[in-house]
Amino acid sequence: MSAEAEPRRSALSAIAVFFERRALVMLALGFASGLPNLLIFDTLSLWLREAGLSLKVISIFALATLSYSLKFLWAPLIDRTQVPGLTRLLGHRRSWMIVLQVLLMLGLWLISGVDPATNLALMAAFAAFVAFVSATQDIVIDAWRIEAAEVEKQGAMAAAYQWGYRVAMIVAGAAPLLLAEAYGWSLSYAVMAGLMLLGVAGVLGAPREKAHAVRPIHAEGVPSRPALELPEWIARLAVFALGALLLGTGLAADASLLAAGLSAIGLPDAGLALTDAWAMKPQGVYFQLAAVAAGLAVIVLAVCPIPGLKTRPGVYLFAALGEPLADFLRRYKGVAALILALICLYRLSDFVLNIMNPFYADLGFTKVEIAEARKVFGVVMTVIGVGLGGFSVARLGMMRALVVGAFAGPLSNLAFAWLATQGPQLWALFVAIGIDNIAGGIAGTCLIAYMSSLTSAGFTATQYALFSSLYALPGKLIASQSGRIVESSAASADAGGAFGGLKALFVRLPPEAYAGAMEKSQVTPAALGAGYLVFFLYSALVGVAAVILAFLVARRQPAAERD
Repeated sequence: MSAEAEPRRSALSAIAVFFERRALVMLALGFASGLPNLLIFDTLSLWLREAGLSLKVISIFALATLSYSLKFLWAPLIDRTQVPGLTRLLGHRRSWMIVLQVLLMLGLWLISGVDPATNLALMAAFAAFVAFVSATQDIVIDAWRIEAAEVEKQGAMAAAYQWGYRVAMIVAGAAPLLLAEAYGWSLSYAVMAGLMLLGVAGVLGAPREKAHAVRPIHAEGVPSRPALELPEWIARLAVFALGALLLGTGLAADASLLAAGLSAIGLPDAGLALTDAWAMKPQGVYFQLAAVAAGLAVIVLAVCPIPGLKTRPGVYLFAALGEPLADFLRRYKGVAALILALICLYRLSDFVLNIMNPFYADLGFTKVEIAEARKVFGVVMTVIGVGLGGFSVARLGMMRALVVGAFAGPLSNLAFAWLATQGPQLWALFVAIGIDNIAGGIAGTCLIAYMSSLTSAGFTATQYALFSSLYALPGKLIASQSGRIVESSAASADAGGAFGGLKALFVRLPPEAYAGAMEKSQVTPAALGAGYLVFFLYSALVGVAAVILAFLVARRQPAAERD
């Protein structure tokens, strides 16, 4: 079916999808996904700070986010492993969700009983445990969402998930602080553990899923050699762990784990040099990219069969991690590379906007104004955008909605280019943030629905985990250059370079606009404004690649699906 032939739903039927039982269940599951995430990666840092820990120590806890970046590495276990007893009663995905939610409640309860001032190592271990289980829960929830509804309903399912997730972020960002102020952090986290029961209720209220078919591993004709297989398993898993460490180090832009490993084997100077290289500006991003590439290469080496020699470890590992990718490449032969490129670049124009709070402050807005616009008004606009994204998928069809979402990112960045020329006008701030958050909600929902449509039965968890890890990778690496682009463009404008003519757009702004330019960036206020303007135009321009790819994929993918 061509993109032009995709059926359109009526507006009423597109809205009705949001009120189906599965979509309502996704609200609860989205809440269960978002709650532990923010408790570990944001709220916990305040508890640690109050316990007297340094910012350097607190920042190490952010390494737990590696579980979310690397979850595709253990997603095959979720596709292939059953939960004894529970799988027969609840089904493959729901049984895993129940187990993981119980483990999350246990992990949060264990955290509530630890004093980080006296037992930081135990707190770190429990936090890492919760992060790992939470990332694994995301794998299962995504797989259930994809398998529980037809492709045309994936937009509504993705929207409901994000709504639940947003509610959880609000609850996890405010309720623990209020409870901690009145009763202490321990009770606060114990109460949060109890709130995970909402996820359990969602699982129990979910409709029975279809029977899950585990893809067979064909090891026929491969002789069993236990004495030789054990050393091979150990060697392969050790190489696999090294690849995961390299990959995670690059994705997290933090070499501390790798440096600690080098120190442990007697190479502390090498570890220190590695940490310094990762922190270099701007060269550090190239080291991080090299670590990602090297990590992926080492992982491929660990799972590939030995040339000319079939062994059971090689067959099993390649079937678990290699076959899901091979299946995707077979199904989308001729267009797979375009699809993967689209996934990687689709949200790039949004991911590079990692300097927005400094921009708002430089423009002259107060902290209260920024908080009201971003955390209150912005959240409401995101919720609306998410709903519009789900509606677009249901109303227009997957490929049309995908193209619409591709336009949303770069166009919304032009609103910030306009804001940069307006000075500290509060109404302009609300307009720009409203446009950006609605566009981001639309684009995010369309991408989630599209990635969901690319998976196949038996490999759902693994393939979606791989796609979701891929789509944020370029943004993490390129975003590190955002501040450098602003300041180098501003310096060029001040020196009468190519951007010098843009300074005229900022000479009539009130004095509070870019008032700290000379102190912070050693440029004039008008030049700093020009630097921000160039950056936002650049961020919109990088989104053009996604627009072009979306059109190409929309034209060519349906033909690939018929092959």
